[in-house]
Parts: sequence; C-alpha cells; structure tokens
Amino acid sequence: MDISRIFAIAISMVFINNFILSKFLGLCPFLGVSKESKSALSMGFAVIFVMTSSALITWLIYDFVLLPFNMGYLRTIVFILVIASFVQFIEMVIRKSSPPLYKALGIYLPLITTNCAVLGVTILNVDNFFPGSSALPGSFVYSIFQAFFAGVGFMLALILMSGIRERLELADVPESLQGIPIAFVVASLMSLAFMGFSGFKF
Repeated sequence: MDISRIFAIAISMVFINNFILSKFLGLCPFLGVSKESKSALSMGFAVIFVMTSSALITWLIYDFVLLPFNMGYLRTIVFILVIASFVQFIEMVIRKSSPPLYKALGIYLPLITTNCAVLGVTILNVDNFFPGSSALPGSFVYSIFQAFFAGVGFMLALILMSGIRERLELADVPESLQGIPIAFVVASLMSLAFMGFSGFKF
C-alpha cells in the first residue's frame, strides 16, 4: 500500500475532482439538504457511509462474481441494488434512533438511492482499478479510500453550502433571487472557486 497514492487520492477526491463542485453529481440532495448545517452534516455522514460500504461490496462482487463469469455488463444494475440496500439500512437506523433527524432529511434520505454520486464512485473505482479483466495490486484498499474521500468531499461541499445559505437568511437578498435561485448562484461561485484546484497534478 502506497501512502503517497492514498494522499493523492484524498486531495483529488476532496478538492480537484469533488463530485458536486467539479463533476456536478448529486446536486439534488446538495441543494435540498443544505439549508441547515445540522441536516447537511448528517446527510454528509450518511453519504460517506453508503459510498464507502458500497465501494467495498461492489469491488468484491465485481472481482469475484461479475468478472469470473464474464458478466461485467451487469455492473450498473448490481451496483444500484447494493446502493439501494445500504440506503434502506441507513433509513431504518435513522428512523429508529433519531426521528427528528429523519423528519429533517425528509425525501432526500431515500434520494441517496438515486444519487448519481454514489453510483459514480463505484463505477469510477472499476474504471480506475480494473484495467482489462483483472484488479490492480492494492486496488481493494485504494477503492475504499477513494470512495471514503469522495464522501468527505461531498460532505465538505454540503457544509460550506449550508453555512453560506444560513448567512444568506440574514442578508438582504432581492425577492426574485430568494430560495433556489440564490442557491444556484452560490453553487456556481463555489464551483468556480474549486476550479482553482484543477491545476494540481498527481
């Protein structure tokens, strides 16, 4: 296991290739849950858990089931089923342990199932670490780290956005820009700011 490569993966997934601000994946929960910092933080942890767990399971399924039986073309369907299962598990846990948080997240918690960022990281792992029909050495660990830091990048974007939107509640925003319009303006400015990291090469 190469520590420098893990560090490069961390910097890349959090800043350079941030799934929300660079790849524009997962915008629905990003805009929906970022009104309050508490719900944004909770959603961030849920996405990190789902991404990391999904990466672990999908790597094993792809390497030990799909590839040996020449069924790589089924990866998208299988990955979606794995993600949906984890989201149902998370939803049940939050509903049982914290009903107020479950109510705050609302429809955006089940939307993790269709969150293209979660599916995107599992497919990115396959594309990066399975050249041809075999896994690269150490790719299992790298896949987990890549998914984890992709979730951290997702949570970072959510927290930054929620902090800005909470401050905007106290600002004198024109009526025509209140709500989602100003959120899109802020998201685009954040995306432009994160483009500054694209000059880093690893």
